[in-house]
Amino acid sequence: MILEQILREKGSEVYSVAESATLKEAAELLDARKVGAMVILGESGAIIGVFSERDLVRAIARMGAAALKSTVADSMSRQVVTARLGDTIEQTMDRMTDRRIRHLPVVEGGRLAGVISIGDLVKWRIAEASAEVAAIRSYIQP
Repeated sequence: MILEQILREKGSEVYSVAESATLKEAAELLDARKVGAMVILGESGAIIGVFSERDLVRAIARMGAAALKSTVADSMSRQVVTARLGDTIEQTMDRMTDRRIRHLPVVEGGRLAGVISIGDLVKWRIAEASAEVAAIRSYIQP
């Protein structure tokens, strides 16, 4: 299973927030959209960062409630790890585990194709494993 197949079924909608938005505004968007992270795009459309719930919590831990008035640019993760449409679930899970990240933008040909979460990967991996078990059972049982 490759990421292209997951995004085809899941959808490729990507939520973003302006780097000039306050953390309060970003937190409200995360809540309203029911997502754990948003991509930050530059004027050219290139990915310049990712803002996640983890970034929000870290900012509040450092600055207290005053953090909510700071900007996304002050707290977003700037060293963005990405995946490609042809990457497998296993490759992507390994990358996310190694980097300790839960959301990964998928980029192909310089274009943002979607975002994959660790939850998406676990869901698909469980479905694959269940299908394998069912196939083995049907082969073994008459």
